[in-house]
Amino acid sequence: MPGKLQPEILKDNVLNFTGALRDDLIVGGGIGEDAALIKVPNGILVAASDPVTGAVKNAGSLLVHVNANDLACKGADPSWLIVTLIVPDKMNLDFIKKIMSEIHETCKKMNISIAGGHTELTDKYEYPVISGTMLGITKYNLNTKNIHEGDYVAAFGHAGLEGMNIIANDRRDLFAKIFNDDEINLIRSWENDFSIVEPAKILREFAVYMHDPTEGGLNGALYEIQEACNLRLELYKNDIPISELTLRAAEKLNFNPLNLISSGMLIAVIPENKISKVPQDFKIIGRFTKGEKIPLNTNEELWKVLKI
Repeated sequence: MPGKLQPEILKDNVLNFTGALRDDLIVGGGIGEDAALIKVPNGILVAASDPVTGAVKNAGSLLVHVNANDLACKGADPSWLIVTLIVPDKMNLDFIKKIMSEIHETCKKMNISIAGGHTELTDKYEYPVISGTMLGITKYNLNTKNIHEGDYVAAFGHAGLEGMNIIANDRRDLFAKIFNDDEINLIRSWENDFSIVEPAKILREFAVYMHDPTEGGLNGALYEIQEACNLRLELYKNDIPISELTLRAAEKLNFNPLNLISSGMLIAVIPENKISKVPQDFKIIGRFTKGEKIPLNTNEELWKVLKI
């Protein structure tokens, strides 16, 4: 199945290959880890790399946000971006200029420098490859090893918002049968909610771990966390934030909204003695306990919808 590799496949085919062991690598590739943590003289360097594969409209802006979100989940301020563009030659330089302009404008707003990268036209691909690597510095060591029994899970944003936005932009015809123009335009405006950098700055002072649900949606993210910390997640399903518009689309188009790509949502693990610090715009959606792990589907639903 196309899309992000499933955790078990990653373990067997990717994560076992780690190269040389170095003492300065605090956190490397792993299930549930959004970015690497590397010791440097004045703190911890955070490095994350993500592509944009499902979106066409606003793909440059989305590239910045998905990579910045990964750094924010490690408590870092996103500072430097390296961009790789491999573009089919039939799309020509106009497409490259458009994507780079979007990246430039979004980075300016977020005080991020474009530090370099690689750009080429090719006759080998039908669709463009748009990928970024974001770097930043942090003093926080947020990783899955910090999660313990009794910790709570808090969520910011709402499930499936990125996937809904992509469908509204790239397959408006599907939504035209479900929503009126005002509702479609509202969903398209959700692109302004993709960044979780600011809420992550609030939570990094007392969270022990944060995660950005992208491919596989909320269920995929929770599965990764549960696997990484080897605890059972008691999930409060009725408290999961999700838009009525997303629920309506899910019913009509037959997809699971909790498995719809969800950049713009932030998951944070909070110790019991810090739970009173969680802002009201976060929802408590679960708690870690001992016991058998709950089953969670990790398959991304966006690809199925886009093929309708």
